[in-house]
Amino acid sequence: MQTFDVAIVGAGAAGLFCAGIAGQLGQKVLLIDHAEKVAEKIRISGGGRCNFTNRDATPANFLSENPHFCRSALARYSSQDFIALVQKHGIAFHEKHKGQLFCDDSAEQIIRMLLADCDAGGVTRWQPCAVQTVNAVSGGFELATSRGPVKATRVVVASGGLSIPKIGASDWGLRLAKQFGHAIVEPRAALVPLTFDAEAWAPFSALSGLSLPVQVSTGKGKAAGRFLEDLLFTHRGLSGPAILQISSFWTEGQSLQIDLAPDTELDERLREAKAQSRRQLGNELSELLPTRLAQAWLERLKIDGTRPMPECRDKDLQLLAEQLQRWSLAPNGSEGWRKAEVMRGGVDTRELSSQTMESKRVPGLHFIGEVVDVTGWLGGYNFQWAWASAAACARSLQGIATGSVANP
Repeated sequence: MQTFDVAIVGAGAAGLFCAGIAGQLGQKVLLIDHAEKVAEKIRISGGGRCNFTNRDATPANFLSENPHFCRSALARYSSQDFIALVQKHGIAFHEKHKGQLFCDDSAEQIIRMLLADCDAGGVTRWQPCAVQTVNAVSGGFELATSRGPVKATRVVVASGGLSIPKIGASDWGLRLAKQFGHAIVEPRAALVPLTFDAEAWAPFSALSGLSLPVQVSTGKGKAAGRFLEDLLFTHRGLSGPAILQISSFWTEGQSLQIDLAPDTELDERLREAKAQSRRQLGNELSELLPTRLAQAWLERLKIDGTRPMPECRDKDLQLLAEQLQRWSLAPNGSEGWRKAEVMRGGVDTRELSSQTMESKRVPGLHFIGEVVDVTGWLGGYNFQWAWASAAACARSLQGIATGSVANP
């Protein structure tokens, strides 16, 4: 039986990063993954350029049943720390939107960087290799794998969530957590397009392909979310960054509130146009909104768009403005795990140490990355959680003092 200080299960962003740091800190590390290729989610993210972090990441950009849990790890390994590592490896990058950082060239550069750090730490990698069982024994854990038995003092679960099963996502980590008595916050698809009843959506299907900036909100109190982002109409429903963001806050039965002209006081603008313009209502509205959208709302509300502005009824203009800026609609579901970028929910963080990611139930067992109930907004935040949680875990494996290795 081969023995290691640490066995890390999952060679995605969190697992690779944790392995590299732990190896360079002197640990004998085994990194196992059931897939042939490492880090497929990194490879496909950001259109192949990997939105590897967000320059402005703070704990406020993350969702969890235990919202303060992420603070410690994010404070001790910030986006600036990862940016410094990327720069150290000579990877050129750019900011695309709202602090989102992407490789100039390819996501493969991030993967090569992580693998180089694993090599520098002498990490042993087994791929493809399935882990059949993990059992606690005296002095650590025994793992039965498709490459033979392994004993490790510590086990780190970095197996990811349920999103995008075609690249190998599975519930292995959640099942292992349950095996050791951990509570699971119900997993659900997040950062995912939302769908609507086909009959109810029929009036809007002709808008497929239309994109525009909107303000979208849902929920109440601490569970409320509100974003100013681009919305995309599709044949089946709504997508684009606005919907991906709000999907993490939406729960079944809730409605979305959408302002289709967030930087405009439509009611005021239409009243001014009635007093000053002799153009048709449809033409006037098309100055304020995309023409297809303006026409669709006129038809939906049965308002004559050919009527000259001075002849328009005040109540029609008021209704039009209200419907466009307070559009309320209820999704009937989402596109599910197939299209979800991440999983919301996971291993309940109330049973983990925020300093080390170690189980409070089973000493030596750690959970990092997406398998944990910490979910970031769209825009590089989930990768930052992968880096931060991995660093917190790796530095603790030998009792390393916090902050002793800023950028291994």
